Amino acid sequence: MVGPVAGSSMAATAVEDEQTRASSEESEKIATKVENGNVAEVVPFDPYAADYPDGGVRAWFIVAGGVCTTFSTFGYVNSWGVFQSYYEETLLKDSSPSNIAWIGSVQYSMVFIPALVSGHFFDRGHLKIPFLVASSILVVATFLVGQCTQYWHFLLCQGFLVGISSGVLFGPITAVVGHWFKKKRGLATGFMATGSSIGGTVFPIVARKLIPIVGFSWTLRIMGFVLICSLGVANLAVRRRLPPKHVAGGLFNPAAFKNPAYTVYCASGIVAFLGLYTVLTYIDVSATSVGISPDFSFYLISIANAASLFGRLMSGVATDKLGAVNVITPMTAIAAVMTYLWPLARSKGSFIAIAIVYGFSSGAYVSSFLLPMYHLGDIADVGRRSGMAMTLTAIGALAGPPISGAINTASGGYSAVGYYAGSVVLASIGLMLLTRYLVLRKLWGKF
Repeated sequence: MVGPVAGSSMAATAVEDEQTRASSEESEKIATKVENGNVAEVVPFDPYAADYPDGGVRAWFIVAGGVCTTFSTFGYVNSWGVFQSYYEETLLKDSSPSNIAWIGSVQYSMVFIPALVSGHFFDRGHLKIPFLVASSILVVATFLVGQCTQYWHFLLCQGFLVGISSGVLFGPITAVVGHWFKKKRGLATGFMATGSSIGGTVFPIVARKLIPIVGFSWTLRIMGFVLICSLGVANLAVRRRLPPKHVAGGLFNPAAFKNPAYTVYCASGIVAFLGLYTVLTYIDVSATSVGISPDFSFYLISIANAASLFGRLMSGVATDKLGAVNVITPMTAIAAVMTYLWPLARSKGSFIAIAIVYGFSSGAYVSSFLLPMYHLGDIADVGRRSGMAMTLTAIGALAGPPISGAINTASGGYSAVGYYAGSVVLASIGLMLLTRYLVLRKLWGKF
């Protein structure tokens, strides 16, 4: 006998299957061209080959929803540096900087890992319900962070819950924009990514200014209320345009790695994130360690994130004209140089200069590193393909900052940290260039 809960679940599944079949049947419709009353041509209708809006009120409303999503996810996560500094000074002062950095690293990596599931669900037509559930969890987790008192509390709430819910939200958002834009895809993605910069600028200032006034708990509650507003807009705005399309394989598709260019590009992402978040994590505490006032040093994170806004916009415009890899490779090289120079900073002016240039250049990479996914396979599978790449990238995001923290503890300074992080970012550039070579070789017919 089937109970009421099981019966309703089966009914819901049947409805979803029927909707999927209807979408499949729609994609198989026949389009006819009529001339002088006679059928001149009969061709299969393929919605994935149809013209993209590439503009209009609805399409740009999607981008606005994407801005709110990135503001609430990566923008929130990118403010970790101010929490790292605050926890070292107060709530978790008995823990080492490396151990505290694990909270931020788990948070970073968890943004990437759920993309494998959310991207696959998106390809199969599921977006609204996972989006709403993840939004609710992110808000609740933020409220809970304000109640944390022990290390494992912060690791669970701020590391895992905030990270996973942010990942479910962020995972499909690039694919959503890809449904509405083609020729202007880089520009739309660049605009969408500015939300990360805005959030990474606003949240640290909010945290630093409000904690002395209203306390840590109420500061997190206020941040939670901000997230309710931004995620409310995101849930209203974001939706897919193209119908779901059945693609071979399951949640994880090993066949994608038969394309060497895709495999190498995934490896470049892992290596890049081993060093890319080091400066954002430690620039605040490194400035304090050389005598810069804490009342000023916390602004460095906001300055870097504000500068990244312009880097994201610039890369969005440039990638449409020059290609994603051709843009992010030199920008990532600049970020690597700034990582080498960062430990040499001793004054406010030098730290500000590094924060601006590093934020601008690293923002270009972070906002555009998924764009090559559109050219490394079919558009119908872009959600899953991007999700697999992001899940692998999580390895670098998880391990990078704690490795840098351990190097700092062992060496007693940030010079060795800069050498390590700058070198792995440079290594990722070599892998990106290899990806470009493999793609060109295939186009030339030599692959």
